[in-house]
Amino acid sequence: MELEGKICVITGATSGVGKETAKALAKMGAALVLPFRDSMKGDTLKDEILAETPDAKLDFMHCDLASLESIRQFAKEYKTKYDKLHILINNAGIWESKRNLSEDGIEMNFAVNHLAPFLLTHLLLDTIKRSAPARIINVASNAHKYTKMNFPDLEFEKKYSSMKSYSQSKLANILFTKKLSQQLRGSGVTVNSLHPGFVKTNLFDKIPGFMVKIMGLFMISPVKGAQTTIYLATSPDVEKTSGEYFSESKPQKPSSEALRQDVADRLWSISEKYVGI
Repeated sequence: MELEGKICVITGATSGVGKETAKALAKMGAALVLPFRDSMKGDTLKDEILAETPDAKLDFMHCDLASLESIRQFAKEYKTKYDKLHILINNAGIWESKRNLSEDGIEMNFAVNHLAPFLLTHLLLDTIKRSAPARIINVASNAHKYTKMNFPDLEFEKKYSSMKSYSQSKLANILFTKKLSQQLRGSGVTVNSLHPGFVKTNLFDKIPGFMVKIMGLFMISPVKGAQTTIYLATSPDVEKTSGEYFSESKPQKPSSEALRQDVADRLWSISEKYVGI
């Protein structure tokens, strides 16, 4: 996809994979609209991008992905300023080591990693459709393979497991992608998910230090971790590819749970109730 004249929204762009994705797409000429929660991090990102690409087209807009109302406000503001959206990259992700709740009283991993992109995509979907050909990219993880959807206790109120909670939210990303791709057939909008790799980012900040040191031996850089996202956002090779799961810029087979239509349908219905649509 030629990015000159194209508008791209990237969540979680103030650090890690999101930051490297934003830098790369800015260099390619995309106009970036970057949601931010922390204004200082937003200012730092702006300086970094402009240092590498002085003529970069940037717009920073406040959005707290742990707040459904903040997401709604962002989408409303976006639509007052723009009538097109060619690329939506749902990149932001967290990994809470303890059970914390969002502003809406929802377990944080599920709220930020799944419900936030679910709602944001829904609110911007009419604009994306008007912009076709357009692309939606959901950053998931191979961690999805370590669990199934825990429908009886989605928020792990009975027994919290950091790993299971995070893994479930990443599984939800892939199931969401699967279901959305079915709804978008014939619209000119594609949606794919991906595993960025085992990337050295602040995602692991809340994990014990000794574990991070060990894990660091096997981690890749954010620059390398961003390559599959950049590929899905720009490559003509995936112009008509939709509903797939990628790793290292190649289609991969996700877990059997991620391929179940009944699970995708059930998650979609539950997610609608959570976000009030």
